[in-house]
Amino acid sequence: MNKIIECLISRRSCKNFKDKQIDKEDLDLILKAGTYAPNGRGLQSPIILVLQDKEKIAKLSKLNAKIMGVDIDPFYNAPTVLIVMADKNVFTHIEDGSLVLGNLMNAAHSLGLGSCWIHRAKEEFETDEGKELLKQWGVDEKYVGIGHCVLGYANGELKEAIKRKEDYVRFVK
Repeated sequence: MNKIIECLISRRSCKNFKDKQIDKEDLDLILKAGTYAPNGRGLQSPIILVLQDKEKIAKLSKLNAKIMGVDIDPFYNAPTVLIVMADKNVFTHIEDGSLVLGNLMNAAHSLGLGSCWIHRAKEEFETDEGKELLKQWGVDEKYVGIGHCVLGYANGELKEAIKRKEDYVRFVK
């Protein structure tokens, strides 16, 4: 089977990470792959914020958990959190950011790293606390949160894929 197709089929979400930072070379490749995601009219509406500082990640994790209404780490102790945001003035900003997230996760898997899409970025950065973080980080108010890609070395085996549903693909005649 083609290596790219194999990678796309075998990628799974990782929800248990080792306490070890990923290599800079791998991170740079993953980020590069993210910047080459398809996007509407080539406008490149998304940006990727990279968090590797444990305190910053913990602060954002607590905000995410609060929105979710739980007292857990929604980032699964991942050592790297990539926040994908996109320019809300671009008609395809949600789709553009979603494709970036897909590229980030698939690139991570191709390099032997675990990843997971974590939701609630939009809600995080609509809060006063989230707006303040963006201000501190120099991010323009035109950007909205699309999602997080948490990255790291998997701590254990990833789950097997569940069986694909029977009517996933439908040929229209």
